[in-house]
Amino acid sequence: MLAYDYPLLGLFWTMLLIFLLFAFIMALFSVIADIFRSHDMGGFAKFLWVLFIIVFPIGAVLIYMIARGDKMAEHAVRSAQRQQASMDAYVRQTAGTGGGVGDQMAQLVAMRDSGAISQDEFDAGKAKLLA
Repeated sequence: MLAYDYPLLGLFWTMLLIFLLFAFIMALFSVIADIFRSHDMGGFAKFLWVLFIIVFPIGAVLIYMIARGDKMAEHAVRSAQRQQASMDAYVRQTAGTGGGVGDQMAQLVAMRDSGAISQDEFDAGKAKLLA
């Protein structure tokens, strides 16, 4: 009962327990999200993991993180890569690069200079771009 003899230790103990509670809740949600995100597990396996988490929450979360921690990391990396690719595509679209009038005009000039299109086709494409 040392913590009750010194109120400051009681405060630290309470803060530690609250921190551990939040850490467990974050791990619990992370594991549940990973269970439903996993494409390498069937529906019955997912059901068993969720049931195991409901019955034995602390043990099940620890066992899942030990048994499938590498898969959790792979899923997180894949998700981050998809999000980054989506963000890059959005930025490119918003910035107007890779398909603007200037880029298309440069492509037309390069095609004309290489002989892929004639001067008349170049003029028609240029008029279409500038219209």
